[in-house]
Amino acid sequence: MKKLNEKAEMKKHEKPSGFNVIVREIKKDKLALISVYVLAILFLVIFIGAALTNQEEVMKISLLDKYSKPMEGFWLGSDSGGRDILGQLVIGARNSIIIGFTITLITSGIGIVIGLVSGYYGGQVDNVIMRIIDFITILPTLMLIIVFITIVPKYSIFSFIIIMSCFYWTGIARLIRSKALTESRKDYVNASKTMGTSDFKIIFREILPNLSSLIIVNLTLEFAGNIGIETGLSFLGFGLPPTTPSLGTLVGYATDPEVLSTKLWIWLPASILILIMMLCINYIGQALKRAADARQRLG
Repeated sequence: MKKLNEKAEMKKHEKPSGFNVIVREIKKDKLALISVYVLAILFLVIFIGAALTNQEEVMKISLLDKYSKPMEGFWLGSDSGGRDILGQLVIGARNSIIIGFTITLITSGIGIVIGLVSGYYGGQVDNVIMRIIDFITILPTLMLIIVFITIVPKYSIFSFIIIMSCFYWTGIARLIRSKALTESRKDYVNASKTMGTSDFKIIFREILPNLSSLIIVNLTLEFAGNIGIETGLSFLGFGLPPTTPSLGTLVGYATDPEVLSTKLWIWLPASILILIMMLCINYIGQALKRAADARQRLG
């Protein structure tokens, strides 16, 4: 019994792991907890629905079904080409999520590696890298993306992801670099250097884990931002090709005053879905941000 009590006491005083802190913080924040469940259900429905939906059939033009109202042959009605809005909504949401997630992974991967190297080595290496980042930052990014999208032949989802990823890694690189500069001057890094540990191991096995909470928070918020950028460009007509459904394309129909005022079923479902996803991701991101800062935690 004494041993069991001692073990229980030890567990109470043990420092919780990063994952446990995140779980506990989300449980304490009711909005974040609800957001996790809502996102999980939405993603499940979207990806299963998209897997069961034939894109060619959805995008097939049928002028006889032009502007069909909801429940008149289609669950959510049809657009100016007689195409099913529900099918476009499901496939478009899947495309937007995949694009946002992929861009987040690529840009974060590039930014984290470059930021760690710049912050760890400092000096001339840091100076050269930061000047490159400064140059990319001052470029008119949105205009350049639109130009590349316009001139790239056989434009596709893959092309869009690559073009976006070329410009949006600088923000996280700056953030990680500033934290890596601080970490590289700490005693544990100096001790590892003294023992002859390689730079690669110090950077990726010692410094990187200490930045994990910051990276998780940034990934979450960047994910929401990248979905927003994709839908925004598609809304302007510079996103995915016309034959590929997108949430931004559906919202873009609202630029027509007649559709905006009298045909709500075309653009409103996509707008509501974007709003719900953005709110849920941001609520979760705020909970993760608090979990990374012990002074702001709710529990």
